[in-house]
Amino acid sequence: MSFSFFKASRPKTPQEVVKTIKDSLMALDTKTVVEVKALEKALEEVEKNFVTLRCMLCGDGEVEPNMDQVSQLALEVCKEDVPALMIQKLPNLGWEARKDLVHCWSILLKQKVDSRYCSVEYIENHFEFLDFLVVCYDNKEIALNCGLMLRECIKFPTLAKYILESASFELFFKFVELPNFDVASDAFSTFKDLLTKHCTVVAEYLTAHYDEFFDLYEKLVTSSNYVTRRQSLKDSSKNIQIAAFHIFKVFVANPSKPREVKMILAKNREKLLELLLNLSAGKGVEDEQFEEEKELIIKEIDRQSRLSNRDP
Repeated sequence: MSFSFFKASRPKTPQEVVKTIKDSLMALDTKTVVEVKALEKALEEVEKNFVTLRCMLCGDGEVEPNMDQVSQLALEVCKEDVPALMIQKLPNLGWEARKDLVHCWSILLKQKVDSRYCSVEYIENHFEFLDFLVVCYDNKEIALNCGLMLRECIKFPTLAKYILESASFELFFKFVELPNFDVASDAFSTFKDLLTKHCTVVAEYLTAHYDEFFDLYEKLVTSSNYVTRRQSLKDSSKNIQIAAFHIFKVFVANPSKPREVKMILAKNREKLLELLLNLSAGKGVEDEQFEEEKELIIKEIDRQSRLSNRDP
């Protein structure tokens, strides 16, 4: 005989969870002083609902997530325009809610539904959200949250390409010099990911925007801001050196290099060869491939130099 006085609550469906999140986020539009208590209650609801969403997406430590439900959540979130609300309402949320939102954002972006990244496709149709996240580096309260969200987006080539080619990209040269050390360092991490995650995308960007980029980067390198200068010249880091090489090799190996690029390679032959000859991938299974690629790049730089000397 059961002695329970309470009826067990029925688990919410993905559609119900998404609807409650959407409703609670929209309730944050309350602004008047008279309704402060209503606003506090709405914030509590948002926090509670993001905990529910997080548990459905990644489990609760005891029960694994139901992957059919996870797929359904990803579809419903996009269908109901929840990513837009997540970004727009981020400044209104408390610390815990922001933390759970960022965690859910990361999982939703990576979630495939029928071989499609539906959340990524959603952002591809709303690129302005990426601009909003970049600009939020100016708001120290949410800058680190937005930085995490941006770095998750940058893992996808189409989203990284948009940021690189947008007007927002130039803002990073400002943000890496912000007086708040944590925010400036985070902005530099995002800046570095943009320039190292997708070699082909970056090579295309540099080919099209070589002069503008290096004018800005030269100012960054010669900045009087010690933290900026230290991070910009972080060539002692093997990982950054290797990442830079992988960008450079695509840039050099491009058979359709603009004439300006060929001239730069020829003009800086000695400096480039010195850097390449002193660059080593270290020990590991990829070392042999790295050395072969390096040799090909050295030969191409030599070839461009010879061709340049033949020109009248």
